[in-house]
Amino acid sequence: MAAAPGGKTTQMSAISKNEAMITACEKNKIRAERLKYNLEKQGVKRVNVMTEDARKLSKYFSFDKILLDAPCSGSGTENIYSDDFTEELIKRMAKVQEELLKKALKILKPGQEMVYSTCSILKEENEDILNKILPSSNAEIVPIKENLFNKIELLPTMIDGVICIAPSKLYEGFFIAKIKKN
Repeated sequence: MAAAPGGKTTQMSAISKNEAMITACEKNKIRAERLKYNLEKQGVKRVNVMTEDARKLSKYFSFDKILLDAPCSGSGTENIYSDDFTEELIKRMAKVQEELLKKALKILKPGQEMVYSTCSILKEENEDILNKILPSSNAEIVPIKENLFNKIELLPTMIDGVICIAPSKLYEGFFIAKIKKN
């Protein structure tokens, strides 16, 4: 969901040795074309790129795994210094994130897992979204082992088992949660 420019799609394909059937949704036509270009350039096979807003996917779709790398304010990146970084942007992104997460949980098969991530370090775009959506979605957090991120500074979170990476000279800040649909 929100797949352009394709770095994570490329990585998933590489991990599966080009065996996984991947559907990559990107609503912006220009970004979808860039995604296709990047996938082809990297030799990625078995990816169906859909130029569609993932929030509007048919209810007849269902997936074994979902990566929702949600559009966000970019508060974990240099975007925080931009004139575009406003309270209104954060509110607008939170609304989109809620809608995307609701849709993801509807189309995720029962018993399967998904990842919700952002390049934001704000609770309004991360923990608040999860706390709002998960209780009514028959889904739960699957704890991520923090030792996978040793030597990387973590920010405190309100939810056990999620990870928020602190921005540094080496890394942009980001948030990640693993979710299982019951």
